[in-house]
Amino acid sequence: MYWYDHDVSGWSYVWMGFGMILFWGLLIVGFALALRYLFRTESQSRAHPVQPGPEHVLAERFARGEIDAKEYADRLSVLRSATR
Repeated sequence: MYWYDHDVSGWSYVWMGFGMILFWGLLIVGFALALRYLFRTESQSRAHPVQPGPEHVLAERFARGEIDAKEYADRLSVLRSATR
């Protein structure tokens, strides 16, 4: 009486296998993410990078050739006199 009602059918084995793969996959991914979070470096955890100062921006413009040496020296002297 009801011999096959309490046994696992063929599709149940498929779903159990899928569930096992899903469980171990989630466990491994969670472990990898936890390790990545614990061992991240300071540069990776910084949300907002440090903005360059005005003298640095001016030096970059001079290096790219956007301004000449006289204009660079004039603007640099203005920047340095304004900060004092």
